[in-house]
Amino acid sequence: MKRVWWKEAVVYQIYPRSFMDSNGDGVGDLRGIISKLDYLKELGIDAVWLSPCYKSPNDDNGYDISDYRDIMDEFGTLDDFKELLSGMHERGIKLVMDLVVNHSSDEHKWFIESRSSKDNPKRDYYIWRDGKDGKAPNNWTSCFGGSAWEYDKETDQYYLHLFTKKQPDLNWENETLRKEVYDMMKYWFDMGIDGFRMDVVSMYSKVPGLPDGKVYGSETDCAIGAEHFTNGPRIHEFMKEINKEVLSKYKDVMTVGEASGVTIEEAKKYANSDGSELSMVFHFEHMGVDAGEGGKWDIKKWKLTDLKKILSKWETELEGKAWNSIYLSNHDQPRMVSRFGSEKFREESSKMLFTMLLTMQGTPYIYQGEEIGMTNVHFPSIDDYRDVEVKNMWKEYVGNRGYKPEDFMKAVHYIARDNNRTPIQWDDSENAGFTTGTPWIGVNPNYKEINVKNALADKNSIFYYVKELIKLRHENPIAVYGDFKEYMEDSESLYVYERNFEGKTMLVILNFTGEEQNFELSEKFKDMNSKLYISNYDNTDKFENNTLRPYEAIVYIYE
Repeated sequence: MKRVWWKEAVVYQIYPRSFMDSNGDGVGDLRGIISKLDYLKELGIDAVWLSPCYKSPNDDNGYDISDYRDIMDEFGTLDDFKELLSGMHERGIKLVMDLVVNHSSDEHKWFIESRSSKDNPKRDYYIWRDGKDGKAPNNWTSCFGGSAWEYDKETDQYYLHLFTKKQPDLNWENETLRKEVYDMMKYWFDMGIDGFRMDVVSMYSKVPGLPDGKVYGSETDCAIGAEHFTNGPRIHEFMKEINKEVLSKYKDVMTVGEASGVTIEEAKKYANSDGSELSMVFHFEHMGVDAGEGGKWDIKKWKLTDLKKILSKWETELEGKAWNSIYLSNHDQPRMVSRFGSEKFREESSKMLFTMLLTMQGTPYIYQGEEIGMTNVHFPSIDDYRDVEVKNMWKEYVGNRGYKPEDFMKAVHYIARDNNRTPIQWDDSENAGFTTGTPWIGVNPNYKEINVKNALADKNSIFYYVKELIKLRHENPIAVYGDFKEYMEDSESLYVYERNFEGKTMLVILNFTGEEQNFELSEKFKDMNSKLYISNYDNTDKFENNTLRPYEAIVYIYE
């Protein structure tokens, strides 16, 4: 297996708006990030994925870009960005930017020209269609609810938007548009960045003719039309062209594609080991483990066997064929400890989840604040939330479908994206040390207890445990490149697997419950020489009474 830096890297995602505010306007910014670079260096991460910081009217918090070559006013200037980039590189940290080119903002100059007239040269940069029988061109739905089409009376046509109406989809069939995108990518690579996370990359290619989508018994997120706008017929042609025209011209760059709807077979194409497309993709299969028949907002209790089956499948079936991405949360998901662990056993379960995250094959991603065990926020009112998705879903479920507000709020408290977007809790001062002003979204009230200052003062904190895991991963190639074999597949309590590489075996034992669990080493391991790799409890080198404590994680290395 070819060894490259991005396989061995641990990536930390920064959501700039919520990271650190340097000027008291309540919004995180680039200078705020600059002020915390030593903190990132202390944690030991190798790369930062920076969520969009380009110019944007912020209909979807920066994922609606009005100028791809400049910085959002709230975040700072291009000079601030260059200082941030050099500051990271001085500390040995690489910078991966967010590439959002399935759609732009409707305030981008391309779209302003495109909507001005049907014969404008940039009309075909976007997807325009005549209506059908006085209605939208087809029945596709937006990922944020409602029709995916917006009528524009100036030219008597509809434009496609798979997200908000202020995020019109770019037309990747247009060769001139693609060249504009490639020139923009080169602009940032020439500045010195190290890669791109590619937003909703699987949606670039749409089926010609844009046929109606299948209507299911219960409407799910992005369901209607998804078979026609995810992993479309030209998607791998586009990926190969991006690679040929841009990526291959720069040395050692990293790409990760956010690929909703991607299967393992598709992932083997996107992230194939011959390097002709992307470095890796994010799949979403495990993010749906708690989704009921009605989709994301129809929450069901997840089962460990379901989660293990998905994670283990991606580990084994990509082995030697494509590279995997490992994550449990990001800016579009809730806090990992609130979802997959336990707030009651916050420290133990956070450490257990990180043990899994950093002992699997694939590049691990840590979302900001997870390293101190931040939790979901339970704001009392929908008015406390800022995310366009949750606002739209409130209108849909409470306004149109008749859900009781208190019932929908339970779903909001569990799955809403704003759970992960509350400000980083730096200390126990007002606003958690994030800002001297009024924060753009409320701070989680538990900041007095859960904050960076407390974490750095406690040598047994989640922060230092994650730091040690990262260090061990750097020192032990088995944690990166080892193959994967699972044990006890039917257990609803334990996740047990081994990794093998260059004559060494790593055994990982994880208790996913708040109760003690019995576990006995198999004969295979009893007779082998072992050393303790890491544990989230004070441990001797062997189990006591073959019992795992609540959310206990133990990792051994055998030679």
